Amino acid sequence: MYIGQAAQRSGTTIKSIRHYEAIGLMPPARRQGNYRVYDQQSVDRLGIIKCAQQLGFKLKELQGIFAGQTGQPLSWADAQQAITDKKREINAQIAALTQRHAQLVEFEESLQNACEHCPLEPK
Repeated sequence: MYIGQAAQRSGTTIKSIRHYEAIGLMPPARRQGNYRVYDQQSVDRLGIIKCAQQLGFKLKELQGIFAGQTGQPLSWADAQQAITDKKREINAQIAALTQRHAQLVEFEESLQNACEHCPLEPK
């Protein structure tokens, strides 16, 4: 299939596919004349890239995951490790945001207590 059909099937854009090839996330496409030709394995890989991006993976991270995998299917062990690392990162972000939220609640309470007689009117 040509690049337009690969983009449509994978939910990406032609521009994205060209970019992924340029940065090494996708192996160079087979050529038929002036046209790039993709197989189902390429479409599957594009789908994985798109899904991973939607889950918070950056292209640089994906380059590390796919390093040495050009043209090969991603190994389950590599994928599982990347997912574990991303979950750990997200859990750290959740903890930091939870702490920040608690600090905001505490700050709000201290302002309310300090400003009981000040000119600020609570909303």
